Amino acid sequence: MKTEGIRNRWPEALIVLQSVIYGFGDPISKIAFEVTPVYTMMSVRYSIAFVLALIVFRKRVAETLRSVPVRAWLLPGLCMGLSYVLNNVALALTEATSVAFLRSLSVVLTPLFAFVIYRRRYRIAILLIQIMVLPGMYLLCVRGGLSGFGPGEIVSLLAAALMAGALVTSHRYLEEVDPAAMTTLMAGCSAALALAGSFLTEGGIHLETTTPKAWAIILYLAIACTLFGYLMQNLALTRISERSVALLQSLCPVMTAIFAFLLLGERLNAAGLTGASIIIICVVLATVLTPGGSD
Repeated sequence: MKTEGIRNRWPEALIVLQSVIYGFGDPISKIAFEVTPVYTMMSVRYSIAFVLALIVFRKRVAETLRSVPVRAWLLPGLCMGLSYVLNNVALALTEATSVAFLRSLSVVLTPLFAFVIYRRRYRIAILLIQIMVLPGMYLLCVRGGLSGFGPGEIVSLLAAALMAGALVTSHRYLEEVDPAAMTTLMAGCSAALALAGSFLTEGGIHLETTTPKAWAIILYLAIACTLFGYLMQNLALTRISERSVALLQSLCPVMTAIFAFLLLGERLNAAGLTGASIIIICVVLATVLTPGGSD
């Protein structure tokens, strides 16, 4: 019975792994932004991910385009693409700690959207646990107060709302769309949005100052964060609710803090350690209260 229970937890394990991958990606993204324009980097990142996914999953994509209504992949794809594009823009506009905290609001926006759009019933205990995550996020990411509220913070809030929308619509339409095809089409939407942004704001793609280190970062972001990150999320959403995914993704700032310490020497103070502990406790509590992987 224990072995079977562990096996049934693979969706949660995928989101935890996704959080580790994204946690490493956040601090190294700032390094790449120093030598590569924001939209240019995102355009190249998402285009590489889209091309690789299309090569591997082209048959599934073709079948999806033939047999599934456009809205089933376009709506989640646009929400996901806009969320990640805006999140990267926010990173270039304000402090990463502020972005991480405001992005975490998707934890409470996701169940709200699921209820409003699809009238999905929700256990009060899990909702309370998700609300409890917010003080932990505040302590971990802000550690004493936001540095201000400007364009970067506004963009972060919009990214959080779009991520909640992406999770809710993906969970709904993955009943019709193959997860690999959804991943490919999401990467395509992200690439199209980033390319549009690069031509509108940067006058095109500019890679003249991109260093070998930045190229290595871009490849990691394309393959690990985008291709595998999207795929892991979509696979998990076929088995567990979007609310569970949103809660598990709250581990991402914890992972970011760990990698920021390992790579940049940034240390958490007592408030930050307390916040990380609260987040981990909330995730463990929610996992224990949802033994079947669904809330």
